[in-house]
Amino acid sequence: MSTSKPGFTRWLGCTLAVAAFAVACGEPDRPGPIDPPTDTTTTVEPSGFRACSDGTAGEFACDGVNLMSWLTLAEIGNSGGNANDIWGWTDPQTGIEWALVGHSRGTSFVSLEDPERPVHAGSLPLTEGATPSLWRDIKVYDDHAFIVADLAGEHGMQVFDLTRLRSVSNPPQTFPATIIYDRIHSAHNIVINTETGFAYSVGGNGGNETCGGGLHMIDIRTPTDPQFAGCFADRSTGNRKTGYTHDAICVVYRGPDTDHRGKEICFGSNETALSIADVSDKANPAALAGVSYPDLGYTHQGWLDEAHEYLYMNDELDEYNRGKTRTLVWDVKDLDDPIVTREFDHITSASDHNLFVVGDLMYQSNYAAGLRILDISNRENPAEVAFFNTETGAPDEPALWGSWSNYPFFASGVIPVSSMGGGVLFVKRAN
Repeated sequence: MSTSKPGFTRWLGCTLAVAAFAVACGEPDRPGPIDPPTDTTTTVEPSGFRACSDGTAGEFACDGVNLMSWLTLAEIGNSGGNANDIWGWTDPQTGIEWALVGHSRGTSFVSLEDPERPVHAGSLPLTEGATPSLWRDIKVYDDHAFIVADLAGEHGMQVFDLTRLRSVSNPPQTFPATIIYDRIHSAHNIVINTETGFAYSVGGNGGNETCGGGLHMIDIRTPTDPQFAGCFADRSTGNRKTGYTHDAICVVYRGPDTDHRGKEICFGSNETALSIADVSDKANPAALAGVSYPDLGYTHQGWLDEAHEYLYMNDELDEYNRGKTRTLVWDVKDLDDPIVTREFDHITSASDHNLFVVGDLMYQSNYAAGLRILDISNRENPAEVAFFNTETGAPDEPALWGSWSNYPFFASGVIPVSSMGGGVLFVKRAN
């Protein structure tokens, strides 16, 4: 089984022009994956636990991160497709941790009751009549998964009651969605503020209420009865000035800016800028700031520190010009005037993708460089402290293939990491 997946240069009629950093599609511009170099990938068969020793865990390069186990694409029911986003759920009744693995044909549910022997309990296929897609995104609220897919036709937002996983027998099973919210068709991401019970579909396209590709706000306090709550789009941002939001994080703000403390604030990665908006009043959301930065490629995704003082952001395409992986450190102590206080260059050159912050650590899925773990105890001076490269034989260069995302929030310390062609790997820090 190759840990990379070729064949994505043309997808759904889109032609990727890497040199120009553009995708020619009928929808808002967004990056798409490219073919990995076929002469550098190594064939590795999955197995159980492998300790990181002398810089490797089996065939995988690593530093301070052990491999617990690995499920290939075929083993999660997606032969011939690709893995993409990943999220997690801890069953409050049993304490079992579950990986929710997105892929081109649906979402797979993997039990980590024994993380060295994960069990694929079953899958929720894409909505009937929808199109397989590179992009799928998943979040969880109140024991329900909320799932969207991009450029997938009339997919809608699937809602799945995760407590159904408790009674699985003879896995893997095929599950139907609990309900489907159809006020959106396709969307790039789904964002959820679990404190308020509101979801934000972003990057909407393909019909119905796209909100210009900005925030499509949904009341999910009753998970099986989602209700449309409004739109927000900062039209000073985005490649087409529609306010298109590629990804976001929405929180009840508890940072130092007293003018906005206690309000519901969304921090959007809007292709060309960081967008900050007050969405406390869904009928009257308000833009607070829209700010760009040097050497812009494609503003992709970001995450706040726990004090709501700093936001860490990745730009998916800037490595092609800069030559090094870059993490942008935003000082957001003044929400009306955020500033880039540090442009941190990594030791790698791989393109960066999704990142998350837990305490003083930042977990980045950086495509061909795999999972990188950084110490941010000094908020403006990150330092890499561990890594696990999910892509064997990968050259250290910008490319849009490899590790898509990770979920570092489980109490056990097990981190599911998705690899577009390799499936899902379960890793854990060695110390």
